[in-house]
Amino acid sequence: MEEAQTPQPPAESQPALPSGGKAKVQVQVWIIVLAVILLVGLIAGGIFLLASAPEGTTAKVRDIFIIFMALESLVLGVGLIVLILQLATLINLLQNEIKPILDSTSETVNHLRGTTQFLSNNLVEPVLKMNEYLAGLKKAFDLFRPGKH
Repeated sequence: MEEAQTPQPPAESQPALPSGGKAKVQVQVWIIVLAVILLVGLIAGGIFLLASAPEGTTAKVRDIFIIFMALESLVLGVGLIVLILQLATLINLLQNEIKPILDSTSETVNHLRGTTQFLSNNLVEPVLKMNEYLAGLKKAFDLFRPGKH
């Protein structure tokens, strides 16, 4: 005896992110948090450096400039690392996904070239030869019928 199945109400649909999407969002949140912390630290360090140093303004500006240059080189290093990783991903994409597609396309074009050569040799050339012979035969009949020109 079959049991009657009652239809289940649809589960509440929530926009679920794939597991990779959640990880990307978490990484973005951490990057933003770190950037805010770094900015607050820079401002606090600049204020502390300007307020506490007894030497002249030029030395203070020089020290702040040296700190900013060190941070800039740090940011450029991170950017360079990200660029190298993206380049490695691109090379991987080209080798593992694009190259097989190009190989398959090349094989298809070669197959198509062979097919057109076959059709040309076995269909088009005989039809053209038959048309040539028929045109010559028609011209010969026209020569023998003097009334029509």
